[in-house]
Amino acid sequence: MGADSATHPRAKGKSPALHIAMASSEISPFAKTGGLGDVLGSLPQALERLGVKISLIMPAYRSVLKGNFPTEDTGIRFSVPVSNKMEKGSVLKGKVGRSIPVYFIRAAKYYDRENLYYTSEGDYPDNAERFVFFSRAVLEVLRSDPPDILHAHDWQTALSIVFLKAQPEQYPELANTKAFFTVHNLGYQGVFWNLDWHLLNLDWRFFSSQYLEFFNKINFLKGGAVFADRVTTVSPTYAEEMTTAEYGFGLEGVFREKAKDLIGILNGVDYQVWNPESDSNIAHTYSVDDLAGKTVCKAELQKAFGLQENPSVPLIGMVTRLTSQKGCDLVAMAMNALMERDIQFVLLGDGEKYYTELFEGMTKKYPGKISVQMAFDELKVHKIIAGADFILVPSRYEPCGLTQMYGLRYGTVPVVRITGGLKDTIEEFNPEAGRGNGFLFSSSEPTDLMAVIDRALECYQRKDLWTTLIKNGMKENFSWEKSARLYKEMYQKLAQAADK
Repeated sequence: MGADSATHPRAKGKSPALHIAMASSEISPFAKTGGLGDVLGSLPQALERLGVKISLIMPAYRSVLKGNFPTEDTGIRFSVPVSNKMEKGSVLKGKVGRSIPVYFIRAAKYYDRENLYYTSEGDYPDNAERFVFFSRAVLEVLRSDPPDILHAHDWQTALSIVFLKAQPEQYPELANTKAFFTVHNLGYQGVFWNLDWHLLNLDWRFFSSQYLEFFNKINFLKGGAVFADRVTTVSPTYAEEMTTAEYGFGLEGVFREKAKDLIGILNGVDYQVWNPESDSNIAHTYSVDDLAGKTVCKAELQKAFGLQENPSVPLIGMVTRLTSQKGCDLVAMAMNALMERDIQFVLLGDGEKYYTELFEGMTKKYPGKISVQMAFDELKVHKIIAGADFILVPSRYEPCGLTQMYGLRYGTVPVVRITGGLKDTIEEFNPEAGRGNGFLFSSSEPTDLMAVIDRALECYQRKDLWTTLIKNGMKENFSWEKSARLYKEMYQKLAQAADK
């Protein structure tokens, strides 16, 4: 097993002392379905600016091959075991940032598809096999330029850590490589039935509660967490929540055992992309010192969603995956009461068919007050973030959340539930003190959602307070630089521990 031909070209000149290889199923701009892709599009470049040597590995999806991204064939060919077969792949190479190589694992049978993980009919039935192959392929890419640390993200790459640690004899070149694992969302763990075990080519002793077994199924994410030298997640509060029965999704015991190796590092925002002063995706730029352009953005948003252009009516925006995790059921239950208020509501997202049909039905019930568009569109995300007065994030749980941080920078006031990264980024506005940057509620009851919206609407009517609140948010700084420094410190500590 291994590369059959050419090896990786190493960068010329003096390399930084620390080499981190990141593996992810999504990296913006090449492919993304949500926050994971955004994080992997920004964090590596922030680390590069701090002098860390970074390389990235992801599948060569159809969106990569047909997306007009400059790539070259590395000449690398490999074969890896998947069940009782040797599956072949090749490696393309692209670039992000100043000089970060991105290695794309090409295997048409697994990745040349319309979507990343699923269709409207459900998950691809061979997802276990697809990401067993990818995890093996990651290690093949690393053989000829072993990193100090392999940093794997979420369940799709978790098995790369499992294979590295459970089968070290198969990867002797990586004997000194440490394993770092980030959990982005425990709601998605890569759980497959036990009859798929043959795909992994692991000893049956690893199919146990100590390792990958999970209620008689295989849990990819659990394996990555168990075998990793360090585990992180995407906000300090979510790191605490992961150890509780309410939010641990059955793995709370694993994370309690890993407590000394578990830390939450808040995701950041790429302010080169999310900046109302320079955003080419919005109708008019604006700043904390000159908010006039936001009114223009609001008018454009109303027009784009078929609503009456009215600068005075409060406009609530929501950009989300349509799932119960995101609080879509809560919004649906509160919608009749919400429509009694003098407001407009726009929603952009895609997801579960039940919610798609439910919200589309509401547009017929409340024409002129609610407008929904059921497709992810990056351009329209920017338009909602810039043009709305409020951004609603009522998630039942939210590991970090980026939407509320985008809203802050654009003067679009977050209304959020107190959980995970929402708790870490939003402070309840105090009208008397003039402090705070948004509005929070704690329970998952429609009456509590309406109560916080009514508080927000009351503030909206008091323009002096409203301007203070907007400017508080726009002055916040959730850039990647601070978070990247924390990652670099953790990498250094792990590398130093390996040297002792």
